[in-house]
Amino acid sequence: REEGLHVVGVPTSYAAEQLARAEGIPLVTLADVEALDLAFDGADEVSPELNLIKGRGAAHTREKVVASLARRFVVLVDESKLVDRLGTRWPVPIEVLPMAAEPVLRQLRRMGAEPVLRMGKCKDGPVVTDQGFWVIDARFPGGIDDPHTLAVTLSTMPGVLDHGLFLGLATDVLVGQADGQVRHIRRP
Repeated sequence: REEGLHVVGVPTSYAAEQLARAEGIPLVTLADVEALDLAFDGADEVSPELNLIKGRGAAHTREKVVASLARRFVVLVDESKLVDRLGTRWPVPIEVLPMAAEPVLRQLRRMGAEPVLRMGKCKDGPVVTDQGFWVIDARFPGGIDDPHTLAVTLSTMPGVLDHGLFLGLATDVLVGQADGQVRHIRRP
């Protein structure tokens, strides 16, 4: 506001919508725009190829839709989020239809994953996304060998809405460093 910038946002979660409204940021929906100039968000893990795991806040499906419509998708992280291989620190969140949770858990176990239904903190029962789905966190011991194949496999499981593998979407990663500097990594 002080710089005279005119910004209009598309929120990726109910919480982001409430914060934007409280700060006076005008909002639109994806029905109102064909593309976005810029999307920015954090990530749980960032690989050297700028592939990501996102979803600790359980808004990864909406975040992926918004990121896919952005001309530039800038990811803001600190050095602890950089990994050599996806899946080495965080599990892959999978948004699943509640009635399909058990079949998806069984299929993930057959694939060698260690999946768990994410439970709510300070409430009884599983985490429920803004879409009314549940979240399964699938840890792959040793990391993910082939993120692209895994993404296709997860996307084709009956009952899965989406997952937290963001492949080929990030255009820039800004890494906050302990010395106060920011390193800018761009997709080639």
